[in-house]
Amino acid sequence: MMKSLKTNFTALLALTGASSAFAATPLQLTSDVYVERQTERADGTKKVTLEKPTLVTPGDSLVFVVKYKNVGTETASNFVVTNPLPAAVKFDGTSDGLEIVSVDGGKNWGILGNLRVAKADGTTRPALRSDVTHLKWNLNQPLTVGAEGKLIFRGVVK
Repeated sequence: MMKSLKTNFTALLALTGASSAFAATPLQLTSDVYVERQTERADGTKKVTLEKPTLVTPGDSLVFVVKYKNVGTETASNFVVTNPLPAAVKFDGTSDGLEIVSVDGGKNWGILGNLRVAKADGTTRPALRSDVTHLKWNLNQPLTVGAEGKLIFRGVVK
């Protein structure tokens, strides 16, 4: 069964100055998603390739790449990149481990190991990767004009 994956990326960028006001600076975001495919070579070793998805099936490993670039006229700092996770995808980690996550649609945030999920009987259990609905990175390092970076996270098609 083919599942439709629509990635939806949001960036919030604010610069803090000497005053308490915030000044917006343009941050360009682009996103790509790839399916990780493993094939066996003639010598028995495995080859891993990343391909643009045309059809995904449950169990397929996905790699999401969010690239950001300061296209403004001033150095940017203290910006946040927030990414809702497609409902058809289970979170499977990031490349840097610097993210915080939400398991309730973006209402509350924290390190996955510190979050809890309510059960039907009113008790709670530790949150699992399969509970993640959103990812967020708080990027505090200055990003000079024209500078860019990328954030990578993995998922598995449910």
